[in-house]
Amino acid sequence: MREISAAAITDAVEALCIEANTQLPADVKAALDKAEANEPWPLAKETLGLLQQNLCVAADKDLPICQDTGMACVFIELGQDAHINGDLTDAVNEGVRRGYEKAYLRKSITADPLQRVNTGDNTPAFLTVHLVPGSGCKITVAPKGAGSENMSRLAMLKPADGVEGAKKFVLDTVEQAGANPCPPIVLGIGIGGSFDHCAALAKKALLRPLDTPNADPYYAALEKELLDAINATGFGPQGFGGATTCLGVAIEQMPTHVACLPVAVNISCHVTRRASREV
Repeated sequence: MREISAAAITDAVEALCIEANTQLPADVKAALDKAEANEPWPLAKETLGLLQQNLCVAADKDLPICQDTGMACVFIELGQDAHINGDLTDAVNEGVRRGYEKAYLRKSITADPLQRVNTGDNTPAFLTVHLVPGSGCKITVAPKGAGSENMSRLAMLKPADGVEGAKKFVLDTVEQAGANPCPPIVLGIGIGGSFDHCAALAKKALLRPLDTPNADPYYAALEKELLDAINATGFGPQGFGGATTCLGVAIEQMPTHVACLPVAVNISCHVTRRASREV
C-alpha cells in the first residue's frame, strides 16, 4: 500500500490551479493556431489573432487567460493500492484556496445558490474521484467559467429519437448559445447512462485532448460530423461570423436503460483549461 500525504495533494492542486488559469493546453493552442491560419473571413481572422495575443500576454506575465477563473473542477484518478494520509476533500480545498489567493485569481463561488454570499476563496472545489488500478494519483484541475457553463443543456430523449435526435439536440444547443459562450467553443457531449451520469460524461469529455478522437470509430465519425455541422453555422469567433465556431467535439458514451436516451452538452469556451500532474 502506497502512502500519499494530504500535504502533497494540497501542493499539487495549488500549482495546478495557477497553471491551468495561466497556460492554455498545447492541444487547444494548436487548434487555435490552425483555425487562425485557415480562417477565410478577415474579421474572424483578426479576432482569432487578438485571442492569440491575449494568450501570449497571459503566458508572459503569469496572468489569467480569462478574467473568469472559474469553478475549480478537480478530477482525481486514485489507485486502489494508494492511501491518503489525511482528508482528501480538505486537502483539495486547501490547495484551491492557496492557489487562488497566491495568483490573485478571481473568487467566484457563492456559499449558497440562492442567498449568493461569496465564500471569498473560491472553495469548495467541485471534486470527482475515480478509483483506478495501481497505486498512482493523477490530479487534473479544469477551471470552468460560467459564461460557457450556463449554455450547457441535458435532455432525456426517447430511444426512437436515435442518433438524428441526438445530433439535433446538440446543434440546437449550440444555436441557442450563439455568441454567449465566447466561441470558438469546445463541446463535451455525454450520451447514455442515467440523468446524473450523462452530465458527468459531458464534463469528462472536455478533459480529452482535442487531437484524440473517440476510440470507437462510430463515435469518432459522429464527433467529426458534428464539428463540421457546427462550423457550418457561421457564428464564427466571438459571434462575428466566419468558419471557426468550434475547435473540437468530444463524445463520451456509456450503457443506459432500454427506455432511455440521455444526451448532455457541456459547452466550453476557447480557453478550455486543464492541467494535470501525478503525485
